[in-house]
Amino acid sequence: MFRLIKPGDWLVLLGGMLATGALFASLWQGNAADKAVVRSGGKVVAELSLAENRIYIAHGPLGASRIEIHNRRARVAADPSPRQYCVKQGWLARAGDAALCLPNQVSLELTGAKKLYDSLNY
Repeated sequence: MFRLIKPGDWLVLLGGMLATGALFASLWQGNAADKAVVRSGGKVVAELSLAENRIYIAHGPLGASRIEIHNRRARVAADPSPRQYCVKQGWLARAGDAALCLPNQVSLELTGAKKLYDSLNY
């Protein structure tokens, strides 16, 4: 079978593999987050760098929500909302990831140099 493949075919195959590797490296990544934006009542209350580990307390109508930043990831660790959806969201690591604590009107969103989308619809 290898006798049928000519040297030019090997060059085309090698070029295709190199092009695939270059496209993978340039397009697959680029969604790394560099800061966390915390909102309360629809207003930005904090912009936190993901470079340093810390805990931030955001206050909403139901009480305090605890936001943790650790190893360039962020999460809502505790919230007074009844169903705990934002806590169950877990660790957020990529730009565009968000956790919404709707009853307490607190949200956490990660931002980076490049957004994954222009807008969201539901």
